Amino acid sequence: MGLVGATEVLLDVAVSVAREAAALAMSSRPSAIHDVDTKTSKTDVVTAADVAVEKLVRSRLSELRPGEPVFGEETGGAQAAPGQVCWVVDPIDGTVNYLYGLPWYAVSLAAQVDGVSVAAAVVEPETGREWTALRGGGSWRNGVELRVSTATRLDMALVSTGFGYRAELRSWQAAGIARLLPKVRDIRRPGAASLDLCSVAAGWVDGYVEHGLSRWDWAGGALVAEEAGAVVRLPTSADAVGPGLIFCATPGIADQLLAAVKEVGLTEQTP
Repeated sequence: MGLVGATEVLLDVAVSVAREAAALAMSSRPSAIHDVDTKTSKTDVVTAADVAVEKLVRSRLSELRPGEPVFGEETGGAQAAPGQVCWVVDPIDGTVNYLYGLPWYAVSLAAQVDGVSVAAAVVEPETGREWTALRGGGSWRNGVELRVSTATRLDMALVSTGFGYRAELRSWQAAGIARLLPKVRDIRRPGAASLDLCSVAAGWVDGYVEHGLSRWDWAGGALVAEEAGAVVRLPTSADAVGPGLIFCATPGIADQLLAAVKEVGLTEQTP
């Protein structure tokens, strides 16, 4: 069985588990928003649903893929052996949106081998949109193949970003984005990294940059974007743009956007 054939099996598992997790997230919201805790700062929230959804994902994966480690936002995980499949889960990406009732949140589940995503499913509970990807096999939204935009001019490009939870980090990020803003058409900040990456894949935005993300934030969405033709530079890759920076853009503006990101200081070490 070739790579695509092997990853198709993983994708089937990812979609099945992510669908079930998405249903739990949506049905749990009315009660979960009253059971809220914080993590790295008072604005970094975690609901009871985040924990319950990750627990469900771990349980299902233990049944469907026994022995394979799971790395998740809420409870961490064991290190995978070389060549072993490791599942990376963000149970609710966009928890603040979820808390406020904004529909822009998702369950992200990716299968990685040696730190590289090979199959991914990003499922939006509120809309029913399912973003899927296979390394070397393409990416889709509800079965429709995705392609990035054909933008070629940075000054006409729509770029997405996000901000961290620590006040000093947000201030630093905002200053850099303010310097970037005159160089592009406009900036968007929807609030869920996995869906920002999927938006590049769909051509809804032309690029996306953000500091301070964890592996579970980008493991699924980055593969969706890459397989749709985006130029993706991850914090963990040899061609990383800067410390902790994820970079994603349609090829026609990738070099221009990268140069601009460097010029405004967004590739520097964060505070």
